Amino acid sequence: MRISLLQTAIAWAKPEVNLNKYLGLLSALKGKSDLAVLPEMCLSGFGAPAPEISETNQGKYIGKLREAAADYGLAVAGSFSALDEETKQYFNRGFFFTPDGRSFYYDKKHLFAMGDENKSYSAGNKQLNINYLDWNIRLIICYDLRFPLWCRNRHNEYDLLLVSANWPQARQKAWTTLLQARAIENLAYVCGVNCVGEDGRGIVYGGDSLLLDYKASLLSAMKNGREQTETHTLDLDALRDFRQKFPAWKDADDFHFSE
Repeated sequence: MRISLLQTAIAWAKPEVNLNKYLGLLSALKGKSDLAVLPEMCLSGFGAPAPEISETNQGKYIGKLREAAADYGLAVAGSFSALDEETKQYFNRGFFFTPDGRSFYYDKKHLFAMGDENKSYSAGNKQLNINYLDWNIRLIICYDLRFPLWCRNRHNEYDLLLVSANWPQARQKAWTTLLQARAIENLAYVCGVNCVGEDGRGIVYGGDSLLLDYKASLLSAMKNGREQTETHTLDLDALRDFRQKFPAWKDADDFHFSE
């Protein structure tokens, strides 16, 4: 599977500006990629006022990204500020749109209280695993990365972990270290896509997006502070072979989440 990391700056609370940027980038990937991964809150930036930048799953801007998946023949993943139509609550909602018209959503479990995310958004409580092109894929969002139980790959239920993030430059070492740890402990590919630039609150993001294999070997290490797109091919057969030769997953501790 060909996977593209889109490390971009995000225009603060300007969904149309951001959408047009992504549509241009996705158009250029037509026929060259199977999956494009965008940063967290890709249409607005993290921390922008929820009532001003949120939309439902059928909203204008997120709808255009869904259409882009079909138009350009690749899956598109990231997160956006969502207003739930039923509960009227706001969620930092992950999305995964396939080119054949399927839509999957994941509401961020671990809200970043130090950045007041919990004051605007509600927490999700369900993990998301997606089957796409014979790959099992899990999507998490930014701060979720710090919580290994939530990311635990029980019985090889996923092959690729996607991490859509707005991870500040000040904690860059934690970002790269945790991505590597998740790859090693879960025997899975890990793709972490972060944004770059300065947001409306003055917080700086360095990017440092990473693509790692199941041994945490670097497949892509994107440059600090620079907008860029990279595409790489992942080998599912190689992963399956490694899991057979080094079946540490069989010895993993079992556990259950409580409500």
